[in-house]
Amino acid sequence: MPAVSKGDGMRGLAVFISDIRNCKSKEAEIKRINKELANIRSKFKGDKALDGYSKKKYVCKLLFIFLLGHDIDFGHMEAVNLLSSNRYTEKQIGYLFISVLVNSNSELIRLINNAIKNDLASRNPTFMGLALHCIANVGSREMAEAFAGEIPKILVAGDTMDSVKQSAALCLLRLYRTSPDLVPMGDWTSRVVHLLNDQHLGVVTAATSLITTLAQKNPEEFKTSVSLAVSRLSRIVTSASTDLQDYTYYFVPAPWLSVKLLRLLQCYPPPEDPAVRGRLTECLETILNKAQEPPKSKKVQHSNAKNAVLFEAISLIIHHDSEPNLLVRACNQLGQFLQHRETNLRYLALESMCTLASSEFSHEAVKTHIETVINALKTERDVSVRQRAVDLLYAMCDRSNAQQIVAEMLSYLETADYSIREEIVLKVAILAEKYAVDYTWYVDTILNLIRIAGDYVSEEVWYRVIQIVINRDDVQGYAAKTVFEALQAPACHENLVKVGGYILGEFGNLIAGDPRSSPLIQFNLLHSKFHLCSVPTRALLLSTYIKFVNLFPEVKTTIQDVLRSDSQLKNADVELQQRAVEYLRLSTVASTDILATVLEEMPPFPERESSILAKLKKKKGPNTVTDLEEAKRERSADVNGGPEPAPASAASTPSPSADLLGLGAAPPAPVGPPPSSGGLLVDVFSDSPSAVAPLAPGSEDNFARFVCKNNGVLFENQLLQIGLKSEFRQNLGRMFIFYGNKTSTQFLNFTPTLICSDDLQTNLSLQTKPVDPTVDGGAQVQQVVNIECASDFTEAPVLNIQFRYGGTFQNVSVKLPITLNKFFQPTEMASQDFFQRWKQLSSPQQEVQNIFKAKHPMDTEITKAKIIGFGSALLEDVDPNPANFVGAGIIHTKTTQIGCLLRLEPNLQAQMYRLTLRTSKETVSQRLCELLSEQF
Repeated sequence: MPAVSKGDGMRGLAVFISDIRNCKSKEAEIKRINKELANIRSKFKGDKALDGYSKKKYVCKLLFIFLLGHDIDFGHMEAVNLLSSNRYTEKQIGYLFISVLVNSNSELIRLINNAIKNDLASRNPTFMGLALHCIANVGSREMAEAFAGEIPKILVAGDTMDSVKQSAALCLLRLYRTSPDLVPMGDWTSRVVHLLNDQHLGVVTAATSLITTLAQKNPEEFKTSVSLAVSRLSRIVTSASTDLQDYTYYFVPAPWLSVKLLRLLQCYPPPEDPAVRGRLTECLETILNKAQEPPKSKKVQHSNAKNAVLFEAISLIIHHDSEPNLLVRACNQLGQFLQHRETNLRYLALESMCTLASSEFSHEAVKTHIETVINALKTERDVSVRQRAVDLLYAMCDRSNAQQIVAEMLSYLETADYSIREEIVLKVAILAEKYAVDYTWYVDTILNLIRIAGDYVSEEVWYRVIQIVINRDDVQGYAAKTVFEALQAPACHENLVKVGGYILGEFGNLIAGDPRSSPLIQFNLLHSKFHLCSVPTRALLLSTYIKFVNLFPEVKTTIQDVLRSDSQLKNADVELQQRAVEYLRLSTVASTDILATVLEEMPPFPERESSILAKLKKKKGPNTVTDLEEAKRERSADVNGGPEPAPASAASTPSPSADLLGLGAAPPAPVGPPPSSGGLLVDVFSDSPSAVAPLAPGSEDNFARFVCKNNGVLFENQLLQIGLKSEFRQNLGRMFIFYGNKTSTQFLNFTPTLICSDDLQTNLSLQTKPVDPTVDGGAQVQQVVNIECASDFTEAPVLNIQFRYGGTFQNVSVKLPITLNKFFQPTEMASQDFFQRWKQLSSPQQEVQNIFKAKHPMDTEITKAKIIGFGSALLEDVDPNPANFVGAGIIHTKTTQIGCLLRLEPNLQAQMYRLTLRTSKETVSQRLCELLSEQF
């Protein structure tokens, strides 16, 4: 920007501002402003033409008056005239006035646009910069329509100066954010990517911001930016602070650009090119290494810049979720921050570790910090940090530590801030249910929860307790005994009375043999709470009393006296009055058999989606799509010692091994072709689906990633995220699909559709349940798919999602990772048994062998994890060569069981593998070999 000469100081403006400041009252200020406005108006309307300096001065005064809060209704034309001046200061004031005071509907917009076009065509970098700043500041659709086609040309032109390129990139970014439909994609997109290689780091920084935003909407157009971003990032992180002096901030080289490049890389999956991937891994390792180095400065600016790069690098590591070593290192680095004296760092560390806990590779590493997190929960002063600690405990919980975490959360609940108590209650209820091995512990936990924070225990929580107790015969007697004892406390929360009334009404007979809990004592105990309860609870207790009439004939007379009392028969509340009258009449006229039939024990509840989970999603709000992360977080039992998955079942009565959360709903709708579909299209919700989109970019890669794992994010773009959580046992499976709306706008007519070929429908039975056709902004919906493998298969179903977003029709298709190996059951075998079976499967039709080049680093631990994730048992000390990997298992289908043996021989020197598979069926050997070969 050129220097302002001494003669450009506007003395008249300075005097006017001084006069305004010296005004003693508002009235004096208005009087002085009106006097000045009259003077300016007369000057503009006078016969004498004003020179550029005078116009500039008066326009500046108008701008100052406007900034004081007064309306300006003239002077616009004079400001436009300043745009045609060849003096920088006059042109600058003209653009400043227009940026602040001219709206998009102004009649002068055409004149302004012509002046801007002249400046953009002038090739004068100063004037071009002013014009670009004005376009960005106004940022209206009219500006986008006029200049969205011109700015990309300036941006990629070879003779454009660096300062203008910076302004052009940021100006285009502003127009794209306000009017994305008006910014045309074209040849310039491939050229703008190469700005990442520009020598001027200011241009690279501006270009990275632009490319990141464009890549979120058009990832395919800008995928070449990945290698360039990695290259540039590598040069920054390996440079010394003296190499980039102009862009080094407190000994940290180019921290803002580093953060932007790391965010750009989060728009894409891990690079496929091994060289690029290796270089990126080196960059991330270098950033993690630098975090361990002693600080080069004690100033807070140094640590802030250094940590900004570190946290963004950790976000990228979590996003890729593919490098176990990096994930564990990131977890250990965050663990050090958990005890840092800086509160913000502790908060960020807890927040990042919540996401790390969702990775199967780093979950165990996160669990090692459980004591530190519990200590933070107890000692942190800042409530927001304590809340993040609660979130992290919830995220790291599994079968091995559930009782410890639930106990700590219950302990904290007694002193927790009121603002987060309800959320903690929901999380404790979910964890207690999800990881309950002994259901007596679950009952104790929920009753303790009601005792500690009864006011925050929603109906969904105690409803769920009732459902589980009714569905599980082994816990009914214990539940009745426990609630009976809890009700003996002098002060009981009303929610405990509700639970006690329901459970004793159903299962009070199981404890009636004890003289201390005889029928009359049970009734008197409940009735002593009656007068303290609200109307809905009293209504529930009246239902309990009539149940007692059936269970305990000896107290029938006592209960009839209560029902006959005026306080019941003439109650002001119509619901209580009606119940008392009807229950009294029923107990009087009905025979014992009729009474037993009408008041028989409640049948088991059908499986349904946990209302507690739904309430927690709603509680978390649009800021986080919690269950997508939870879907990604769920790990297999082999990794975390979690519960074995229950087989999918269409029965309405859940077995003892049924899914604890009851994730599922009313009878599943069988997935089959509609009558008019010709057998190819399986539409779950609509009779007339729209055309199905081709597979989304990257769908095949994501599909391959799920061959050896069951949980994670299957698909993600700027609108939609699809997460999966799957569980398989023998020939049955269940898949939970989570659709997350990443925007703030509703999805309408949201329709997921499963597409299966005729052959696949014969061999694979799918049953699904409908989802809500409206998905609110920031929310998510869940769909359950029950799976049965009838026979071996090679294809995979396709999931097509159609919906309307902002009036635009969206159509996405992805391959659903249901593969033959999901029905593997691992089989342990001794060395002798293995080779005996190996020789039995020696015919050419039973063996398939593949020799292939390694696509990923040949790491022993990762290879073992992939073989176990594939489904087979990993047999140790079986192969004479200890470098080889041997596995065994059985593929379960509805009609048959197929034994499978595999042998993987790595050649580190040649970077090759030889994979041999032997099964009793050729098609199975071929398919398993294809699937497993792609993993290495």
